[in-house]
Amino acid sequence: MADVALDPGLLLTDPSVVTVGFSTPLADGRLRCDLCPRACKLQDGQRGLCFVRGRIGDTLVLTTYGRSSGFCVDPIEKKPLSHFLPGTPVLSFGTAGCNLACSFCQNWDISKSRSDDTLARTGSPDGIAQAALDLGCRSVAFTYNDPVIFFEYARDVAAACRARGLKTIAVTAGYVSDAARAEFFACFDAANVDLKAFTESFYRQQTGGHLQPVLDTLRYLARETNVWTEVTTLLVPGLNDGDPELRELTAFVHDQLGADVPLHFSAFHPDHKLLDRPRTPAATLYRARDIARETGLQYVYLGNLWDPDGEATHCPGCGGVVIQRESYAVTGWALDGDGACRTCGVRVAGHFEARPGVWGSRRLPVRVGD
Repeated sequence: MADVALDPGLLLTDPSVVTVGFSTPLADGRLRCDLCPRACKLQDGQRGLCFVRGRIGDTLVLTTYGRSSGFCVDPIEKKPLSHFLPGTPVLSFGTAGCNLACSFCQNWDISKSRSDDTLARTGSPDGIAQAALDLGCRSVAFTYNDPVIFFEYARDVAAACRARGLKTIAVTAGYVSDAARAEFFACFDAANVDLKAFTESFYRQQTGGHLQPVLDTLRYLARETNVWTEVTTLLVPGLNDGDPELRELTAFVHDQLGADVPLHFSAFHPDHKLLDRPRTPAATLYRARDIARETGLQYVYLGNLWDPDGEATHCPGCGGVVIQRESYAVTGWALDGDGACRTCGVRVAGHFEARPGVWGSRRLPVRVGD
C-alpha cells in the first residue's frame, strides 16, 4: 500500500473524490477493497496499491473521478484491435495508477504517477462522450492505465457513450475480482486483454500479481459475454518468450477462448525497472507467430515492429489478405458487407462494416471541454 495518506476532508471539498462499492468491513477494523484480487486491507487514511482507491473514515473512495492523464484520438488498431471497426478513430483516455506493479511497464509515468500534474485534465462523462461524437469517433477507449481501478468513472463514461451510440473499449490487464468482473465488463463492447505471460512465477516476480485471475477473466469474456475480445502478449527476452511457454499460451487461447480470438505478440523495449533486457528481436516475434499458427489460431498479429504482413488480416479460408495495414492505417480491403472474404466467401470473425474507416495512422491529442 502507498505511504501517501488521504486527507479526511477530501470527501467534502474535492469533486474528484467519490464513494465507491466493492468493500467489506473486517473484524479487525480494517476495510477490504474487493474490486481486484489484491484485496487491499485498509486503515483509515490508507490508499491501496493502485493509489487511486483508499479509505476515508468508514468509506472506500475513488480519488480520480473526472480527472484524466490526457485525451487523444487514435486509430483503433493502436489499442490494439484488428477486428473491431477497422480504420476508425477512437477517443482514448486514462487516469493514473495501476493495480499491478510490472517491472517492464511501458506507461509507468502514468500508471505509477503520484503527481497531481499527471491528472491535470478534466472530463465529465457527458463531456467525454460528446467530445468523441464531435470529433467523429466511433468509440471511446479506456486505456493508458487500467480502467479496472477507476471503475465507477469508467462506468459512467461508458453509459454516456452508449446513450450517444458510441462503442466502448477496455484496454486492461484483466486483473479484476470475481465479485466485480461481470459488472465491470458489462460496460464495454470490446476489450484487449494483456496476458503478460503464461507462468505464475512471471506474474509474481514481474507484476506483483497472479496468473489465475487473468485466465478467469479471459474465460469469462469468451464464454459468458458478447464483448469482442483480443489478447496481447508483450514478449520479454528470456522471461516469457520460450517455446514451451508460447505453446502453452497459444494452446490456452485456442482451446479455452477460441481459434478465432485474435492474438497480438508485441516487442518489448527496455523501460521502467527492467532496463537490463535487450529489445525483442524480430525473429522472436516471427517464431511466436509460427507457434500460434501451428496451434491453430487463425488471426495472429505482430506489434512494435514495422512489418505490413504482421499487421495484415488473413482469411481463415483461402489465406489471402483481406485487410492490409501499414503503421495502423488500413491500406487494403477485401471483405464484403457481411465481413466475408470476397475471394472465397468465408466470414472473418469480428465487427466490420461495409467499408473501413479512413482515419489512418494519425495520433491527435485533444482537449475535452464540458
